[in-house]
Amino acid sequence: MCDSDIVIVRSRNTQLITRLTKYLMKIMGLTEKQNLILETIREIIDGGQGNPTTYKIAKYLQKKGMKDESVKSVSQVIEALEKKEMLTRDVFRKIYLVENKNMPAGLEGVFQIPVYGLASAGDALAFAEDNIDGYLQISESLLKPSAKAKLFAVKTLGDSMDKEGIGDGDYVIFEKRDSDYNFDGKIVVVIVNGLATIKHFRKLGNGVIGLFPSSTNSFHQPIYIHESDSFMIAGVFRKVLPVSFVSL
Repeated sequence: MCDSDIVIVRSRNTQLITRLTKYLMKIMGLTEKQNLILETIREIIDGGQGNPTTYKIAKYLQKKGMKDESVKSVSQVIEALEKKEMLTRDVFRKIYLVENKNMPAGLEGVFQIPVYGLASAGDALAFAEDNIDGYLQISESLLKPSAKAKLFAVKTLGDSMDKEGIGDGDYVIFEKRDSDYNFDGKIVVVIVNGLATIKHFRKLGNGVIGLFPSSTNSFHQPIYIHESDSFMIAGVFRKVLPVSFVSL
């Protein structure tokens, strides 16, 4: 896969995706609604949210603005897809895709991770982990998916980390880590009072923590917080994908 093959999925209305979707729907005998539900299940599972129930799918679609998608309407589609042997449910009613001749598997060697809104490489900006702003399709040759469910991306604003190759508008991939991980000296995306910023994390002693920029722009200055302050390290830096690599 070449650089131009990395895409962010913001819309399913591009010509290529529309043609592929219609073709697959035709050969598999799917309605638009059935195809929507299948793609939604893939999004939920690949996004690390586990196997969904009918209720979770309905709420997921409603959150994306599809207010007419009730639990009842989704349930009817799920039953139809079960009859087509494209999915199955366990005793807890959680839904699993059945990768068989009726359901083509995803692209080999490619996985997707969610993009969580914006994070600033300058001043901190609002960041909401439950506000998924699309998905990046990533080749395993670019990033080994050792912990797919723990990977996420943010789009950066600002130039306070440009010495690290993180530029304005780039997509930066992070990995969620447990609180006992040693973050000292790492590039992290940290949430301070609900606001996110990308910085070098350093423990300075006596409970003081410094969040340091790495920039060619002298305007950017460190942020100093105390370990007792309200903050959360959302993830540790894994890779940057320059915006020039991304087909918008």
